[in-house]
Amino acid sequence: MKIAPLAAVKARLSAYLDECETEGPVIITRNGKAVAVLLVPYDDDDLEQLMLGRSPRFQALLNRSRQSIKEGKGLSEKAFWDAVRRRAQERKAAAAKGRRTKPSS
Repeated sequence: MKIAPLAAVKARLSAYLDECETEGPVIITRNGKAVAVLLVPYDDDDLEQLMLGRSPRFQALLNRSRQSIKEGKGLSEKAFWDAVRRRAQERKAAAAKGRRTKPSS
């Protein structure tokens, strides 16, 4: 892991990206304080986890879900997957309906 000031990263971003791939994350500082981390995701799943882990909307959703479960309002596994299948079928039907109503070109 490397620590670099923002001005240096701005001046040599491509070089820092290359270093990230081989040496790991770069902590970017402004006025001596960490303000960002430059890192290379391993794959698409890693990128998705990084994005969701920092998403305020996703974190709020998780917190609401955890609270519902604590209050006994959670779904059983079977009920959850039934709802997922039902929603997928509804979306598929809506998409098919949309294709039938669009004018032909």
